[in-house]
Amino acid sequence: MFMESFALSNGTSMPSIGLGVYLVTDVAECEFSVETALGVGHRLIDTAAIYGNERAVGRGIAASGVPREEIFLTTKVWVSDFGYAKTQRAIAKSLEKLGTDYVDLLLLHQPFGDVVGSWKAMEEAVGEGTVRSIGVSNFLISDLEKILAAAKIRPVINQVERHPYYAQQELSAFHAKHDIVGEAWYPLGHGSKALLGEPVFAELAAKYGKGPAQIILRWHIQSGFIAIPKSTDAAHIAQNFDIFDFALTDDELARIAALDRNRPSFRVPRWVRSAGTRLAPMRDRG
Repeated sequence: MFMESFALSNGTSMPSIGLGVYLVTDVAECEFSVETALGVGHRLIDTAAIYGNERAVGRGIAASGVPREEIFLTTKVWVSDFGYAKTQRAIAKSLEKLGTDYVDLLLLHQPFGDVVGSWKAMEEAVGEGTVRSIGVSNFLISDLEKILAAAKIRPVINQVERHPYYAQQELSAFHAKHDIVGEAWYPLGHGSKALLGEPVFAELAAKYGKGPAQIILRWHIQSGFIAIPKSTDAAHIAQNFDIFDFALTDDELARIAALDRNRPSFRVPRWVRSAGTRLAPMRDRG
């Protein structure tokens, strides 16, 4: 099946849909999800040091048989590894766990601590070839302004929570102005029953022969965002990729945009609240 992609500002191309593995802590389940996703056509896999599953992701990639060069692999540096020297070590550690000599995209996970020092280490990694593209995650406009002022290599991606109830319209406009592509985590509102049950999605699902989740994912792509839904269910993983044989009309996109409540779904987990930015990456389980 044909898959759409996004052109990044550094000239590389990134798949428009992928698999996220946040909270997939069971080793076998993570390996299965990654192998399954690649088997049905996904080519974007998104993990992070803090998820504790980089080794499982690497094994899932190896088990899939898909050539490494066909896969767009993303990981992230956690705040406890921010700072020039710490980030250098964190990059090496992630590469070892993932079983690869490069990642396609490396993100700063949060806008806290020595962001500039970490960014310098990431820029050097681009020069060395161990990282192909660099970006950020969970950055507000004010955070982006600071990194843009300090960067020699500008961020190509800002990965943030985004779904029809939280459309991030002001941030999206800033992205467009500065040639930054938005990437949506929680693209389905963390599986919100209220969101998936909105009448407009039932109507459009019936029209296009799809499910509500597929309509939402299509909205993300057509409104300029890459999406990385998380799933460990083989059928859902396949359905999330089956969104390239139809297109929503401008009127339909506007109706979905009208659902925006500027209301995020994410709630900071207790283990993060208790540890704050001092939290070290979770021990890799594989």
